[in-house]
Amino acid sequence: MLERTHLRVIQAVEQQGSLTAAAQVLCVTQSALSHTMRKLEDNIGTAVWLREGRSLRLTQAGRFLLNIANRVLPVLEHAEGKLKQIACGERGTLRIGMECHPCYQWLLKVVSPFLDAWPDVDVDVKQKFQFGGVGALLDYEIDLLVTPDPFYKSGLNFQPVFDYEQVLVVPQHHPLTAVEYARAEDLRDQVLLTYPVPTDRLDIYTQFLNPAMVVPKQHKTSETTDIMLQMVACGRGVAALPRWLAEEYCTRLPLAVVRLGEYGIAKQIYLGTRENDGDIEYLQAFTELARAYQYPTGATNP
Repeated sequence: MLERTHLRVIQAVEQQGSLTAAAQVLCVTQSALSHTMRKLEDNIGTAVWLREGRSLRLTQAGRFLLNIANRVLPVLEHAEGKLKQIACGERGTLRIGMECHPCYQWLLKVVSPFLDAWPDVDVDVKQKFQFGGVGALLDYEIDLLVTPDPFYKSGLNFQPVFDYEQVLVVPQHHPLTAVEYARAEDLRDQVLLTYPVPTDRLDIYTQFLNPAMVVPKQHKTSETTDIMLQMVACGRGVAALPRWLAEEYCTRLPLAVVRLGEYGIAKQIYLGTRENDGDIEYLQAFTELARAYQYPTGATNP
């Protein structure tokens, strides 16, 4: 009863906002699309949409089918793409998912030699996923996940490829530059700048501020590293970033780096893949390049 066409229609209507727009995207007439969905509703015995004026609202059955469509269609598209590549003798595309804002700078350093070494493999980077990075891996939306926070799950493999230290970035003449390391209490009267990530996923909170029950004076977010550190350089706040990235910006802006706590905050970048993709040569090659890369600021690999 349920066919791929039905899932594509439901997804297209949700994305485009109307039957008319969905029909255009799917290259069918609106009447043909409506007929297809009415037949499905007759077969399953319940409505998929309810009309509200000119708009459509998904029913419980419709929301369930949309969820299925969002999970199943990427898997089918990935399978078809792989089969086409095999038939044509092509390597295809390495789809990389990012769960780490500052890691994007590190990724660029690895992608360049990878593209040189694998001229028949393209790279596509995705930074937003419908069901999170792990879900994107399991649903074949991506082939490799870059993350500082691995989530071990059956069928997935996470490998550490790069060690780094999370540090506090302050203006060049900030009072904290005179101390050996910053204490959580030192941030109580500071404006903290971070990426727009929930605080329960920010190391500066989970490993530094929360254990000491300290809340910064104000918490602001920025999408881009450049803007964040321009604000820090202008005395608008402080930020927590990987040491290798912070030291790179210190060569361009009047910034300084301060250790977070007496022993610092040690982190790693992990690459996550599906276990059944272990024999894909270019995936293995990318991981090996990532482990071998030495960041010029002096960070070391495991």
